[in-house]
Amino acid sequence: MKFRILVLVLIMLLTGLFFASFLVGTYPIPVGTVWDVLWSGITEFTPYWDPAVEKVIFQVRIPRILLGILVGGGLAVSGASYQTLFKNPMVSPDILGVSAGAGFGAALAMLGSGSWAQIQLSALVFGLAAVAAAYLIGSVYGKAEVTTLVLAGVIVSSLFQALLSVVKTYADTDSQLPSITFWLMGSLGKGDMEDVGILLPVTGVCLLILFLYRNQIDVLATGEEEGAALGVNVKLVSFLVIVTSTMMTVVSVSICGMIGWVGLVVPHITRLFTGARYSRLIAVSFLIGVFFLLLMDDIIRGANSVELPLGVLTALVGTPVFAFLLVRSRKGASQC
Repeated sequence: MKFRILVLVLIMLLTGLFFASFLVGTYPIPVGTVWDVLWSGITEFTPYWDPAVEKVIFQVRIPRILLGILVGGGLAVSGASYQTLFKNPMVSPDILGVSAGAGFGAALAMLGSGSWAQIQLSALVFGLAAVAAAYLIGSVYGKAEVTTLVLAGVIVSSLFQALLSVVKTYADTDSQLPSITFWLMGSLGKGDMEDVGILLPVTGVCLLILFLYRNQIDVLATGEEEGAALGVNVKLVSFLVIVTSTMMTVVSVSICGMIGWVGLVVPHITRLFTGARYSRLIAVSFLIGVFFLLLMDDIIRGANSVELPLGVLTALVGTPVFAFLLVRSRKGASQC
């Protein structure tokens, strides 16, 4: 009963934040006008507003809000899934090197003066290559055991971060280096409906797979030997968790750049309300992840000065929140 009430409250808060997000930005639009413009897309409505208003809503704010929903929810669920699989609360979605690989791929494309589509494709390819390399190293030297995979991810991340430094060294300091730096800090501002069309099916399919296997992931969280004894196909479920979480992360990073702390902090916040049960963790993590990222983006868009990169704000907010959660958990453990 409490879980249903929690989900209902989060949905109501998200609905309010969703519509409030249309009002935030450097171009002020009245509430009534926003509602009429949105309603005009469904029914016949005689427009009385400036054509620029419709352009701002449909070409700028709607794609940005939808990307915030998909990226925030996807990263939060990816973090919760990795933490459950690896039985390590310090794990984040980029643990297998996906962000480092995508960052190098994007920087490499920018160094070659590639188009926006080429930058996204390069980030996607190298992000997947980084995870594949980590999984290959883990399979060869440790039969894809959890600890070995984490160590392999650290190795691959270090390699691609070094390669990224090399690319930044050779980048033009007037144009290429600022572009690389800004992309690495993350933003929802460059996305459009084509990006939403790419991210939506990927995130939807991955979330569906994780939801269908939620009970088996719950069992697997008790340990691989215990899970196998209870009839769980450990290799299959582990592989599905890694693939789906990686796909949501790498596609999000390739479109929006590096947006950190969402996949690390949100699962910890969620556990305060749901506990460690994955079947509940996945749903609430998605809702809180969406709320967190939309709120951060609204704060950025509402600022009158220069727009702060989204990844910077999530880090500024996520760091003290995570520190508070760590202190709280230590106090709780000491009292026990």
